Amino acid sequence: MAASNEFDQLRVVLVAARNPLNIGAVARAMSNFGFRHLRVVNPYEAAFREARSAVGASALMSSAEEYKTVAEAVADCALVVGTTAVRHRELQHPLRRLEYGVRLLRRQLRSNRVALLFGSEKFGLSNAALSHCHWLMRIPTCEENISMNLGQAVAICLYELMRDSKAAAQREKVERATGGELERITTTLLEAMRASGYLDRRPIADVEERMRRLVRRLNLPARDAVVWLGILRQIVWKLRSGKSPVS
Repeated sequence: MAASNEFDQLRVVLVAARNPLNIGAVARAMSNFGFRHLRVVNPYEAAFREARSAVGASALMSSAEEYKTVAEAVADCALVVGTTAVRHRELQHPLRRLEYGVRLLRRQLRSNRVALLFGSEKFGLSNAALSHCHWLMRIPTCEENISMNLGQAVAICLYELMRDSKAAAQREKVERATGGELERITTTLLEAMRASGYLDRRPIADVEERMRRLVRRLNLPARDAVVWLGILRQIVWKLRSGKSPVS
């Protein structure tokens, strides 16, 4: 999968990571999903670049940037988002679930550099590190075990970000039905309802407005609108003539 240009704006920042194998796992996940820029703040083990867990991500590990403070690591980022398992700590930031948070991230990535912060395996992000964040994001987990491995947490966040990016790209490519096409479907649907006697048995005072809203809630692609209109016209023909049109 080719990396999105938007992904090039993301900086994955690991703050005080304790295990070099976890840093390697993060690099591998980043490589899997098309993210290139890793930053580490005061890693516990200075020789983290040699981690054997960074399978297929040696270039990413060698280019990882090291910083002494979180402030330095996020200085060039317009948005800083922290991750947390919450636990019993009192948070001073807006907290968003992963699936909603990544949508906000994607919007920012279109024009701004974004930092996504992960804390140490044992303590997570400190209050001092959190103070650099605009808002926080969490991965929903079961209450019995809410703490995740660092590499797994990063992989899930990046997968969700990539998945949302692909879904958004597909949505953007789909041509939606026009208002005129939807109105023709609505009109033909009303014809079918009247011709079939449906409205005789179930009279609806505001039937036109209600059906118009119903058709628009379908959010039809243009290609599907053509199919639906053809189906409804065939039904109306059959109801009014008692026979199918000659093809």
